[in-house]
Amino acid sequence: MSRPPIPAPPVLIPRRTALLGLGAAWTLGSASLALARPPGPARRDGRLVVVILRGALDGMAAVIPYGDPALAALRAPLVPPPPGQPGGMRDLGGFYGLHPALPVLHGFYAQGSLLPIHAVAGHYRSRSHFEAQDYMESGADTRLTSGWLNRAVGAMGGLPHGPDGAGLSVGLSTPLLLRGPTPIGSFDPLQAARPDDDLLARIAALNAPDPLTGPALRAGLRADTYSIRALSARERADAASSGMTAPGAPRPGTARPDPFLVLCHTAGTLLAAPDGPRVAALEIGGWDTHAAQMGRLSGPLRRLDAGLGVLRDALGPCWAHGAVLVMTEFGRTVRINGTAGTDHGTGTITLLAGGAVAGGRVGGTWPGLARGQLFENRDLAPTTDLRAVAMGVLRDHMGVPAHAMPRIFPGSAGIAPLAGLIRA
Repeated sequence: MSRPPIPAPPVLIPRRTALLGLGAAWTLGSASLALARPPGPARRDGRLVVVILRGALDGMAAVIPYGDPALAALRAPLVPPPPGQPGGMRDLGGFYGLHPALPVLHGFYAQGSLLPIHAVAGHYRSRSHFEAQDYMESGADTRLTSGWLNRAVGAMGGLPHGPDGAGLSVGLSTPLLLRGPTPIGSFDPLQAARPDDDLLARIAALNAPDPLTGPALRAGLRADTYSIRALSARERADAASSGMTAPGAPRPGTARPDPFLVLCHTAGTLLAAPDGPRVAALEIGGWDTHAAQMGRLSGPLRRLDAGLGVLRDALGPCWAHGAVLVMTEFGRTVRINGTAGTDHGTGTITLLAGGAVAGGRVGGTWPGLARGQLFENRDLAPTTDLRAVAMGVLRDHMGVPAHAMPRIFPGSAGIAPLAGLIRA
């Protein structure tokens, strides 16, 4: 799936952004990463990673409601064997089962650090990928030029600090989710395309007299240097302790690792640094399964599963007070189409993972699949607003005050943060 470029208005994007592509840190194929550090200490010094699954994940294929008596009649060819059988789903307590390609997430569940929330949907009812993604990331009923996570970072309070005061820069694209007036950082992993230090120093010297470009370039170079040093230090520490390079880490001179694993490793490493960012956003595509879904979906699910495992390892002790929010723009039809796939739908799942998550259960209200229970007689009916999930994480994990929610999610009056997502 291709995504059209989203123009950013100059009134909301600092000059530094325009110069350095501020926002997205890593862009590798269909996956990218952006980082941000809130301008002050958060509750329990928590870490938050938001993963966007672009293309609309079929939530009923990832977290399978095999206990619903209507499931088999509607989509038996998409249902893996029961738990306990070869290639079977991984049981989540007798009604739901995880897709067999998700062993790491199943381990999280057993440890009480995975909370799937079923029948979740955004506040929109668009079945257009681009519209729905924009609404989801804007957190509003209309497409905005800033994202709710950017506004949330700005509401986390405290004094600015970090490697360049407000964040770090250099990148190619930024998810709308993290665009906006709050300064965020970014880092370019494509080291082969990086100009040498002498050229960068000359560019900085040439622009030094300019009151706008001079400070912007200096700040960007400082942040870039910080990220490189932080990652290098971690690699050295891993090598010293184990004699091996950390999983997912770039390895000069060797085959390129999976880009999503690289992003997860980088995000975890930078977020684990004591003076690093506290919020990151990643995105991964490949979820649009109009045809041959049973075979095609296993690959993206394995990548997601492995990536979250790498993220956990890279966060190290910070995993204990970390939370990962995995979300997608909408779900897919309950019934199978004529090409053994599913079409654009409504209700889906959201995943919460991390040591701070009150997991080990499946959340949400199951709407049922019987006649009359489907949304518009085709989709899983939504029972939980995605904004309520995000609000609950922001309030209870990152310390965002409740009074800031209407500004972070415009038009959300009447939507309360979902409680009980984070451990007390």
